[in-house]
Amino acid sequence: MSSLLQGVNLYLIGMMGAGKTTVGHLLAKQLGYAFVDTDDIIAQAAKKSINEIFAEAGEVGFRQIESDVLAQVCAHTKLTVATGGGIVLQRENWGYLHHGLIVWLDVPIDLLYERLAEDTTRPLLQDIDPKGKLRSLLEQRTPLYKQADLRIPVNATETPEQIADKIMQAIPSVLKPTTVNS
Repeated sequence: MSSLLQGVNLYLIGMMGAGKTTVGHLLAKQLGYAFVDTDDIIAQAAKKSINEIFAEAGEVGFRQIESDVLAQVCAHTKLTVATGGGIVLQRENWGYLHHGLIVWLDVPIDLLYERLAEDTTRPLLQDIDPKGKLRSLLEQRTPLYKQADLRIPVNATETPEQIADKIMQAIPSVLKPTTVNS
């Protein structure tokens, strides 16, 4: 599989709570790639949590840092990259993402809410109606997520390993093997 990918990065997109980090670690191991999470890189670089960055710089400031980090990440190869849920909102980010293979983990709203109900680290969910907020974010982002190379529907009964396997099986459907002319 990694020979088919030829070192091209694999970018996981989707809503918060979709499992991008968990599945990304598994995919990286299967592909023999390194794993990076853009939110982790942002927090390490800023020496602040994502919540603190949102509080100090607002969403606009955070999105700029996120774009800068993505620009640096896409300069590398053989990476599996878990991105922040809103990375698709910035037009410039698509230029970076299209350097790799983009996989959308499409998770239903009820499952996202169930996974995130106790999570206080998500600044965009600090809302009186977190489920409504999730729904509105998903409605806003779905047309963007649909631009991914692969859409992987996720259901509540699937394990992260099963989701990673589903992605591995789907990758060849969007990659053309290179042929050597003799």
